[in-house]
Amino acid sequence: MSVKELDFDSCYRAVSARDARFDGRFYTAVTSTHIYCRPICPARTPASRNVRFYRHAASAEAAGFRPCKRCRPELSPGDPGWDHRGELIGRALRLIDEGVADDGGVARLAGRLHITERHLHRLFTTEIGVGPLAVARTKRLLLAKQLLTETGLSITDVAFASGFGSVRQFNATMKETYGFTPGELRATAGRAVTDNSLTLRLHRREPYEARTLLRFLQGRAIPGLERVDETAYSRAVPGGTVTLTPGPGDVRLEVSLDDTRHLARVVARCRRLLDLDADPEAIAQALGETSLAPLVAARPGLRVPGAWDGFEVAVRAVVGQQISVAGARTILGRIVGRAGRPVEAEGFTHLFPTPGELLEADLGGLGLTGRRVVTLKALAAKAADGEIDLDGAQEPGEAVARLLEVPGIGPWTASYIALRALRDPDAWPAGDLVLRRAMACLGIPDDHIERWRPWRAYAALHLWSSQ
Repeated sequence: MSVKELDFDSCYRAVSARDARFDGRFYTAVTSTHIYCRPICPARTPASRNVRFYRHAASAEAAGFRPCKRCRPELSPGDPGWDHRGELIGRALRLIDEGVADDGGVARLAGRLHITERHLHRLFTTEIGVGPLAVARTKRLLLAKQLLTETGLSITDVAFASGFGSVRQFNATMKETYGFTPGELRATAGRAVTDNSLTLRLHRREPYEARTLLRFLQGRAIPGLERVDETAYSRAVPGGTVTLTPGPGDVRLEVSLDDTRHLARVVARCRRLLDLDADPEAIAQALGETSLAPLVAARPGLRVPGAWDGFEVAVRAVVGQQISVAGARTILGRIVGRAGRPVEAEGFTHLFPTPGELLEADLGGLGLTGRRVVTLKALAAKAADGEIDLDGAQEPGEAVARLLEVPGIGPWTASYIALRALRDPDAWPAGDLVLRRAMACLGIPDDHIERWRPWRAYAALHLWSSQ
């Protein structure tokens, strides 16, 4: 849905009903107050003559509207429409979440996407109504607003954590855009600076089946890198650790970082890891009318486990070929212990190796076959030189094609990587033995697989979870 495709009557009905299904899909701007809100805002529904609708928060801010302090647009879940389309705009927004525009401007963003700056700006203007820098600035401001409201970070730390180059720039931008300074917002929120704690709420759409997701991650947790139980997921990340604890209505993110300038990237990756921007109602509606109906009813809100890092999932997939989940976990722990950088964090020993680190590491004596070592080295080489990009820049079909060029990577492995790292909602690991067994137990014929489009990745998770 582009800027021009927002239907006023449909949006106004959703706002009047405070329909949570539309949260994050558009924003309501009120001309009489110059405030923009989420569709679920508890404030009285404004008269239709005073309302405008915007596809993105950046569009509302560019038009001169400020975020509502009651419904807090910074807490909106992401729009699944952007994320689930493999189009340029969705990939560009993912890279903005990663901080690419903050670090290198439009030039670097366009370079990662292999298009011109002019084409990128035209694309954003058409689809969202503003350019990529405006989108990046709004993301910085909304993150800063959440940090000021929910954490004890100092204003200086908030400025750098949200991507601003200086406190002066932060103060000026917030005053110019929102009409109040960071100090004024913090005073209004009643938050005192008492410590350097960093705990944020990550919102999602309901329902959310957290237990099955955590159980999936727990079975694949790599020793020394991750720690997972029935209530939380923790891992070592560059410069610190993260802990994610699903609860009613949101996921609590606890972060410990040496350099908070990487916080926006951490938040984005945590959202992808736990598939927080999915639209469970649309998925359930489509799959609930097929032979999967009993599974969908048994686990409403089931999510596809994502990836902290795309290359990491690719290595996991290669190592996991034709061996048990437990066996793969053991070998991956050995790889991390040998090739990953050591860390000083309680309960963790190493980071997952980068492509360059894996390429240089000696992988002999770890339980890998010679063929697997060749595959991992070839994969690392292609990832290191940018031929394969598994973190959002590359079109999913092209990334899969490049993966299939790696000796030892076949359709199952490439599809599994697409399902978890590329976030392709229609990825289907054809030939997976567990999927075949589950379908046989349920009496589901092979021709039903096509009926599950465009949500075959979620169909796969329902089938895996039924075993």
